[in-house]
Amino acid sequence: MNVTAEMVKELRERTGAPMMNCKSALQEAEGDLEKAIDVLRKKGIAAAAKKAGRTAGEGAVGSYIHAGGRIGVLVEVNCETDFVARTDEFQDLVKDIGMHVAAAEPRFLERSQVTDEVLERERAIFRDQALATGKPEAVIEKIVDGKMEKFYSENVLLEQPFVKNPDVTVGELVAEKIAKIGENIRIRRFARFKLGDAAEQVSSIAGTDADVAN
Repeated sequence: MNVTAEMVKELRERTGAPMMNCKSALQEAEGDLEKAIDVLRKKGIAAAAKKAGRTAGEGAVGSYIHAGGRIGVLVEVNCETDFVARTDEFQDLVKDIGMHVAAAEPRFLERSQVTDEVLERERAIFRDQALATGKPEAVIEKIVDGKMEKFYSENVLLEQPFVKNPDVTVGELVAEKIAKIGENIRIRRFARFKLGDAAEQVSSIAGTDADVAN
């Protein structure tokens, strides 16, 4: 089933869920809009989207040290109340995100942070690779688009498969916690340090504010 941009847009307008979650839900539901809504509701993503506009001014800064002290991560995760911030479930989420960042090496927090320069460079490389196959132009564009989606899933934190459960993305993991805890939760920023790396490499992967439902 070919899921169109119009279908994704309609599902997003009805649920408020992130675009990638809407696309995945439609694919799982084989294009059936109502079934796709049920998919999002079962995962707690639709409910999480409704809470995304609420202020998340509390939370915690967590750290994770890996590989005998050769890799370290700092991550800030926000929630709405200090009560939730102190719960084991929220603290475990902060630790899990720090562990994921250490293992998966994300370069960006969310898709909108990928600069035009990076996008143009990646698309040019993927296009050259596709042209080498000798396939028609229309097919080449689809190949490039597919490779770009893979680029996002490999480099954008919220779109990466969660290392402890690759069946869900980090964004979906957070959405599930929002639905369970009942408060808005967002990953605000992170920094990953690797022994011997230059300082400028650390600053290039620091995130900014990002609501999961955007």
